Amino acid sequence: MGYTLEAVIAGDALLGAAARELPGATVVPLAQGLALLPMTEGRYPGGSAAEPADGLGFWSLPAGFAAVLARWSAAGPVAYGEADYFGGTGEQRAAVWAAGALVWGPSHTPEGRPSSPAGSPLSQALRRLGATAGGAVDEFAAVGLDRHRSTERWARAGGG
Repeated sequence: MGYTLEAVIAGDALLGAAARELPGATVVPLAQGLALLPMTEGRYPGGSAAEPADGLGFWSLPAGFAAVLARWSAAGPVAYGEADYFGGTGEQRAAVWAAGALVWGPSHTPEGRPSSPAGSPLSQALRRLGATAGGAVDEFAAVGLDRHRSTERWARAGGG
């Protein structure tokens, strides 16, 4: 069974307000006061074309969208993350913007390599947004990112 995710994650109020500038945007509540904006193909500026010139290495971040994330982060920290797994192998990449600038990452765990001792890129990014693992295995599970297995399912969960 696979898992794919391309999403913006931030505080629910911040992300709800920011997403209003994107026609048809879907914001899905997560645990711990966070929310997720699934970046489904073709729904946001630049579609799913990656930003090869930005040096961040994301495969689905729409062209120019890093600047949007930086602008949104003036209101609080904002993360962008991607994950692609099948049969237990895959990769993750995540970054966090705050106060208008990239402040962490991108962190990347390539296919075939274990996550760092600090956790997976998505868990580390979530920690920078204030998430805690609590009784869960990690921040990823604690906020509920394991609830759906694809970006499209997240979009449908939010009514998008």
